[in-house]
Amino acid sequence: MTAVFALTTSLLWGLADFGGGLLTRRLPALTVVVVSQLLAVLVLGTVVLATGGWTDAGPRLWFAVAAGVVGPAAMLAFYKALALGPMGVVAPVGALGGVVVPIGVGIAAGERPGLWQFTGIAIAVGGVVLASGPARGGTPVARQTLLYTLFAAFGFGAVMALIAEASTTLTGLFLALFVQRVCNVAVGGTALAAAVRRGSPALPAEGLGAVRAALPALAFVGLADVAANGTYNLAAQSGPVTVAAVLASLYPVVTALAARGVLSERLRSVQAAGAGLALVGTVLLASGA
Repeated sequence: MTAVFALTTSLLWGLADFGGGLLTRRLPALTVVVVSQLLAVLVLGTVVLATGGWTDAGPRLWFAVAAGVVGPAAMLAFYKALALGPMGVVAPVGALGGVVVPIGVGIAAGERPGLWQFTGIAIAVGGVVLASGPARGGTPVARQTLLYTLFAAFGFGAVMALIAEASTTLTGLFLALFVQRVCNVAVGGTALAAAVRRGSPALPAEGLGAVRAALPALAFVGLADVAANGTYNLAAQSGPVTVAAVLASLYPVVTALAARGVLSERLRSVQAAGAGLALVGTVLLASGA
């Protein structure tokens, strides 16, 4: 089941990233983050109340708090890096953080993937890099851009590792995801307020009506992201973290394919090759999961 849960995570994260990318073409990025996560908080709060998830409160919730604080900080650093440097470098390095950190945690905990799984990890990671569309040419990467990118990559990986430790029961998972999202809203809302004070608009030119019209899409993005965190927790609990992390990090492939299907964006040959390698790596990993 590890492979099923982890691949579901990739699908959900990929679709959430695609939806978030579309929304940020019409709405400020921080507004998309805050509103989508706030809608997720409302839904998760209802689920926690309905399932009695608050009874599972315990020390593990601090992992969820940490994930909720680190996640928005990593995302803001990632957006900053994308704005400053070549996206073809920033995107794959940021995505690889979700592989390297959890794998390191898993190996430190004593996990030892087999030969085929190690081969699958190498192929899948290479496929993710290629599918992200690495930039060609000698465009230099400024030190500031590199620092932002590395911080974001570590943050993404840390969130995956932290959420995997946040609960051991299903109702506890609902509570952990709720706490994580509350922290996301708190951190994102603080950043949005600071941006507004600096003169950045919180609303698009069309005003609040544009946000109301986008509420269904914002809810999808927020809930898909929440569900992805949930399925990743289940993947990490049901099998090797080394396998779960790699399969869950295939989401750039999903995003690229969604852009191809919905927006008719053409994949470059290197991206198509990367998607193929990611699929081969997935088969090898799943065979031992």
